[in-house]
Amino acid sequence: MKYVMHAFEGSSFLSNFKESLEKSDGLVHLQEQLLHDILKQNVATINNADRGMVLIKERLCHKRVIVVVDDVVQQCQLNALVGERSWFGPGSRVIITTKDERLLLKVDRKFKVEELKRDASLQLFSWHAFRDNKPSKDYVELSNDVVDYCGGIPLALEVLGSSLSAKNKSRWKCVIDKLRIIPNHDIQEKLRICFDK
Repeated sequence: MKYVMHAFEGSSFLSNFKESLEKSDGLVHLQEQLLHDILKQNVATINNADRGMVLIKERLCHKRVIVVVDDVVQQCQLNALVGERSWFGPGSRVIITTKDERLLLKVDRKFKVEELKRDASLQLFSWHAFRDNKPSKDYVELSNDVVDYCGGIPLALEVLGSSLSAKNKSRWKCVIDKLRIIPNHDIQEKLRICFDK
């Protein structure tokens, strides 16, 4: 990954795009973050999204950059951040994650992310719960219950694995019983972004 990053003059990862846009001046804040991440300096405060678009075009049009825009929901918002290829220098890459394929009409390539298979799910969960690639012997059945609950969603596996790490079996059973009735709040809140339309 380090080699990939060195091939670019700057990078920016704009996470939770939808969540950021729910805040007042969220789009302007994302434009400022994009410029700051790539230029590695504070940029003048952007007064509005139109001014932000102009600044992005002016300051990044000669830079080879990699930009990741996570959880995009509307084309107009995407356009205000990474509107056209000419906004960035030759060889730049823009990666967009979205649930709405219609936002990807002008892209070069599309990749559909599948849920993790059972073995990979258990391994990811175990890394977060036990700091190992498999569950402790005493926790195999409980770990399988949690993996079944998560349904192959990596974020769910990470959140639950981290929250159960270093907890005793009775605490695990209590958490699993609650999960069967009421979804875990951390998972529900973090995954809400993925399922809201």
